[in-house]
Amino acid sequence: MKSPVIIAEVGCNHKGEMEIAHEMIKTAATYCHVDVVKFQKRCNRELLSPEEYNAPHPHPENSYGDTYGAHREFLELDVEQHRQLQAWCKEYGVEYSTSVWDVTSAKEIAALHPALIKVPSACNLNKALLTFLCEHYEGEIHLSFGMTTKEEEEQIVQFFESKKRAQDLVIYCCTSGYPVPFEDICLLELNRLQQSFADRVKGIGFSGHHLGIAVDSAAVALGAQYIERHYTLDRTWKGTDHAASLEPDGVRKLARDCRAVAKALTYKSQDILDIEAVQRAKLKKNQVRWN
Repeated sequence: MKSPVIIAEVGCNHKGEMEIAHEMIKTAATYCHVDVVKFQKRCNRELLSPEEYNAPHPHPENSYGDTYGAHREFLELDVEQHRQLQAWCKEYGVEYSTSVWDVTSAKEIAALHPALIKVPSACNLNKALLTFLCEHYEGEIHLSFGMTTKEEEEQIVQFFESKKRAQDLVIYCCTSGYPVPFEDICLLELNRLQQSFADRVKGIGFSGHHLGIAVDSAAVALGAQYIERHYTLDRTWKGTDHAASLEPDGVRKLARDCRAVAKALTYKSQDILDIEAVQRAKLKKNQVRWN
């Protein structure tokens, strides 16, 4: 099996501070050894209704503003800042990517020509967003299936097929929750996605919001080609995503373990491997040979 692509999802865990974002990229690349560092881009006036924008944050202890809209604007980075994030990723040898939540954000990020753009579960039925990406963005389109019915999954894949972009589509097994208890991860959904879509899309991944790192290696064993996890420098920081994120040492161990599992997923190339031959000569020398 090819080594899985490991994606560190920063999202908005940079707390709106470029210095923290830079440190997260550097750490993810040089210490955690991930393949991709991913952020988020939202046009909050487009995404939220006036009522939602001006409402109090549902969890005031995690808010960076007096209203939910002010909170989201505080955490938002502009296009030039994303251009700098992309440059830092290139400097440290990792791919830059971003989840886009609306058409305006998709246009802004597509103009940076990243290798891949993500559509989060919350937006995977936004036909205008999907249409723009299919028609105006040349890279890979990654899309999560959290909060999505089987009928909707089929409709989404058929849409990409109709746009002749299904071979650029990577779909993710995902349960939307923060954090997700183990019994709700439903990891065997990877088998169903493989059976339904493996020959119709570019790849299948796993996007986890659970605790710990044991499940991710199991996802690789079940065929996940991409592993995406939320990433933070400090799980105690203010914000809704930090508690369901991995700190650097967790991401480093996850990347190590997932790659080790992928390397182990082979059949023996010969009855007695070279590593076994020496042991066989020593340990089986006096045993009766069967005729």
